[in-house]
Amino acid sequence: MEGFAWLQYDFMRHAFLAILIITPLFGLMGTMIVNRKMAFFSDALGHSALTGIAIGVVLGVNDTSISMAVFAVVFALLLNFISSKVASSADTVISVFSSCSIALGLAILSQGGNFSRYSGLLVGDILSITPQEIGYLFLILLATLAFWLFAFNRLLAVSLNRTLARSLHIPAGWLENLFAALTALTVMVSIKWIGILIINALLILPAAAARNISENMREYHFFAVLFSMFSGILGLVISYYVNVATGPTIAILASIIYFATYFDRRD
Repeated sequence: MEGFAWLQYDFMRHAFLAILIITPLFGLMGTMIVNRKMAFFSDALGHSALTGIAIGVVLGVNDTSISMAVFAVVFALLLNFISSKVASSADTVISVFSSCSIALGLAILSQGGNFSRYSGLLVGDILSITPQEIGYLFLILLATLAFWLFAFNRLLAVSLNRTLARSLHIPAGWLENLFAALTALTVMVSIKWIGILIINALLILPAAAARNISENMREYHFFAVLFSMFSGILGLVISYYVNVATGPTIAILASIIYFATYFDRRD
């Protein structure tokens, strides 16, 4: 069929499979990020990617994605700790750490005028994804689904009433740190294909749109995943035919969905 001509290319089929994995993953993660008001937190994680790469370069690590993932998890746990200790000014502290992190990364990577080698990370390129990398994404999706099945209700209880959750013997600190680490890994694994500048938008927008029209938690998750997958698949197809970057196209579609649902919001 002519409408599916884009699937004749291997790179488009790989990108399509990646979208089918990334978008449900982002939809699920986004619901809790929005619920817990962690949009600024996840944005700081995205910015920290440059520092993770820079550390890998300084240490001579061949695969900087490893140093990026390790730094992101440490950075996420540190931000989580700070947020729990200084709740009244957590956004300011996170902003300071985020700004310092991205400045340090840019300073190291731009030494000798070499930053152009890493500039592609700002926008991402999902068309370059390989079958092996799709496998890594699938493992992250499975880990996220397992976390949701066994820990979502407990983490939701912590976000609603931390004191009550503790009285029910729910390990709030462990759950929050586990979720922070899982968010960090999700962001770092996806950033190469989605881009530093827009990855937070793809985490937040589908969930925020779903929250506008959802009356219960089941609808919230369903619409978040639906909106994420719809904008992802349509964005990939549109970007192919109009020859623009895929990540920004997906983000634009997700923004349109958000504004469309905003006027029908339930709260």
